[in-house]
Amino acid sequence: MKRKHIAVLLSFCITILLAGCGQAAMESNADEKIKVGIMLSDVGLGDQSFSDSAFGGLIKSRDELGILFDYREIKDTGTYEKGLTELVEEGNDLVIGLGFMVQEDLEKTAKKYPKQKFILIDAISELDNITSITFKEDEGSFLAGVVAAMTSKSNTVGFIGGADVPLINKFADGFSEGAKAVKPDIAIITEYANDFGNDKLGSEIAKKMIGNKADVLYAAAGFTGVGALKAAQESRIYAIGVDSDQYFYAEKSVITSMLKNVDVGIYQLLKEYARENKVPEGHIELGLKDNGVQLAPIRVISLTDEQRKTLDEWQKKLAEGN
Repeated sequence: MKRKHIAVLLSFCITILLAGCGQAAMESNADEKIKVGIMLSDVGLGDQSFSDSAFGGLIKSRDELGILFDYREIKDTGTYEKGLTELVEEGNDLVIGLGFMVQEDLEKTAKKYPKQKFILIDAISELDNITSITFKEDEGSFLAGVVAAMTSKSNTVGFIGGADVPLINKFADGFSEGAKAVKPDIAIITEYANDFGNDKLGSEIAKKMIGNKADVLYAAAGFTGVGALKAAQESRIYAIGVDSDQYFYAEKSVITSMLKNVDVGIYQLLKEYARENKVPEGHIELGLKDNGVQLAPIRVISLTDEQRKTLDEWQKKLAEGN
């Protein structure tokens, strides 16, 4: 009887010991994994655009590269600096600041932690411990303008920007140049919402443009732009999405989207970091040639063979830098 009790006790002890070893192994493996923290842009998750795209890149990096990641939203931290500081002090190998509005606080944090490696997306920093990633939004927006001009029957299109700043001006200028490359006399109505998180405001601006005969709308305005897409659908005109494929928010209206592949940029950077244990220094700019920007599939309308040829020719020219 005693032998039986001793055997059971010994078995129990071995089980506990193995469990402890297993837990220690898991903790050791977790310690060895790459840890990434991201401070999201102002609207945060659910913007159906910029932040969601970046988050998608982190999810892919987790699933395919085995990284661990954490994130902060300004609605919880109050300031970007607080969120960034928390991510540094958590021991993340890389800390990402998403969006030009994060730059000032990211640079403050980078100066406090000179040995920490930071990534800034959508703006350019001169600090040595910050790698900057920007995109050639003007290239993708040029193609959006080409499609808008070929689609428009009223010879009037509209652009809605989230803010009148150099970054969003790149979207506006590219869109205008692309439209005029197809129809030099086309009218382009431009308005800035000064808000990236207000779908009702986006809808109001869109309806005003539609009242002025715009029959294709392009919005680079985050969640504000989603309101414009839905207003376009309600008014039975066409629209072009931005950042991610936004067809599913207005399936009768969105003919394409200008994809700003933040998810691709983040994934490629983390893939290189996983392989080399370092990230490139300085400034990285991603365009059509690098799969940094592109157009989503054409839906809702059908381009003629001639129109498709025109779009393909412009895409090739831009990718080659012509």
